Amino acid sequence: MFTRLRGFAVLFAIGGCASLAALPAVAQSASFIVSQHGQPVGTASFRFTAVAGGYDSTSLVKVALQGLDYSLSKTELLSSANQLRHVLVSGIVNGSAVTVNGSRDSAQYLLNISANGRATTTRLPLHAAAVFLPDFDPGALETLLALGVTQRNRDLWAIIPRQAGTIEPVTLATYADEQGTLDGKRVVVHHLVATTAGSKTDLFSGPQNQLLQAELPQQGFALVRKGFVLTPPTRPIAPPEK
Repeated sequence: MFTRLRGFAVLFAIGGCASLAALPAVAQSASFIVSQHGQPVGTASFRFTAVAGGYDSTSLVKVALQGLDYSLSKTELLSSANQLRHVLVSGIVNGSAVTVNGSRDSAQYLLNISANGRATTTRLPLHAAAVFLPDFDPGALETLLALGVTQRNRDLWAIIPRQAGTIEPVTLATYADEQGTLDGKRVVVHHLVATTAGSKTDLFSGPQNQLLQAELPQQGFALVRKGFVLTPPTRPIAPPEK
């Protein structure tokens, strides 16, 4: 199964000020550098295309470092409200092929996973605002950005393709805005911290709610949009507990 870098892709759920549902009927795409401790270790990209009733989404990921050789190709069909309808994933992790086929019906998500010579079928509870989240997948994070808006950062869920597959709640905390540049132009950067299963990840999004950067401090990984530079921030004070 996909190597789970605990707290990385699972933790990315976001708020902001725009939704994919508001995009015009044209393709949207972006490319990212994956790094560990500041050293590039891979690349990732996504592309969304408007279709009748929703969006086609594709993601490509390639990461290579000591102990992890990881590639991913994912295609999804999303509704106009960014709800997952169908997902197909093929990948290779350290030489082993992995495939996932997921879909939803009126009552559940059905995941068929093949990895390490074994096939499993798992039925998961149905949640409207759930995102399929493989490791290092910027397309999944961009979908979470849109769902964070429509859900007001509430009732967000992550479908995790680990072992037989699980679904986990995602909670968000909003921090003070920061600054950065995108393609040389100054932008306001929204900063959130996403938490699931006790692990935290820093997320940074732009004025149009687009994913700009995601960080997993515990493992030193970062996913950074090409052309984006975050102004080194003074770490903000955490919001008060409610």
